[in-house]
Amino acid sequence: MESTEKIQNLLPIGYLFLVVLGILKECVFFFQLKINILKYSTIMDILVSPIADLTANPIIILSLIVFAVFILLFISLCYKHRNKSWVKKIIGTKPDGDKFSDIEIKSKLKHFFLISIGIGLLSFFLGLGIGEGSKIAEKIKSNKLQYEQKLTFNTGETETIFLIDVNSAYYFYLTPKNNAIKVAPLGAIKNIELTCLESIK
Repeated sequence: MESTEKIQNLLPIGYLFLVVLGILKECVFFFQLKINILKYSTIMDILVSPIADLTANPIIILSLIVFAVFILLFISLCYKHRNKSWVKKIIGTKPDGDKFSDIEIKSKLKHFFLISIGIGLLSFFLGLGIGEGSKIAEKIKSNKLQYEQKLTFNTGETETIFLIDVNSAYYFYLTPKNNAIKVAPLGAIKNIELTCLESIK
């Protein structure tokens, strides 16, 4: 019962951490495109952003699960061999040189798990923001974008575009022969035609 309460207390903190990482990723991504994304984001965008990133690709969520399982297995191995010298180097010793009790070792290993997951998530979101942002920025400079989406405005006008991103209020996109990023409010767009499956094959 006590462990369940601890998990319930950690969930809001964990999600807040994810939200901060999501904001960091979006800021790093759009900074490379010279856009202050916070000016174009709503509270809902900020709250949903980390979940959208984690579920964008099954490989991403699977990789994070494998990473978490690997850390858990490593911690279990550390506890099993808690009297070994290499484990003592990880958990350290008391200031007076005494050994830690089993309960203290478990507590230290739990902290190690949380820190490892935190560092892993930070690396993931930061890497995602830097990688995706620099990739698109480079393609814009070298004019190597593929304009495969089509926007239809409420006026009936259509425009072939490269869609950078979309949130609850705006579309961010580029048009052929123009390196200036355009930002269109959601209310001005009638529909968007995405890439056909045939063109992906």
